Amino acid sequence: MRVLLLHGPNLNILGKRKPEVYGHTTMKQTNDMVRARAEVLDCELVVFQSNHEGDLVDHLHRYLGECDGVVINPGALTHYGISLREALEAITVPVVEVHLSNIHAREEWRRLSVISPVTIGQVIGFGPHGYIAALELLLAYLADAQRVERG
Repeated sequence: MRVLLLHGPNLNILGKRKPEVYGHTTMKQTNDMVRARAEVLDCELVVFQSNHEGDLVDHLHRYLGECDGVVINPGALTHYGISLREALEAITVPVVEVHLSNIHAREEWRRLSVISPVTIGQVIGFGPHGYIAALELLLAYLADAQRVERG
């Protein structure tokens, strides 16, 4: 299995940006944690972060047909990233959306996700552990789909 782990805008400064909301764990520490879990689960993890929507779209296009699923924290693009949403929809693999904080318990504008309608689900509010949960849930979903295909 190959899974893309994508981080959107400002996630490169995790641990420094609003630690009272997003925690003290850095993006590197988060990635290392998820990579370690992916290795145990025999999953190839491709990690990418960008502060630019087009770069994330280009990365998804690059892996079109070459990945089994996506775990994404779209950051602020959650609320207005229409081209990112369309790229996620176009790759036709399962996508799990992750947010470190509980976006539904924060400001009204954070509660809308233009991404969630093209995902199989969201993992929100569990800090960096949400990425591991998202990876595990995605792999379980893919394993179930394979069992159904084999009959």
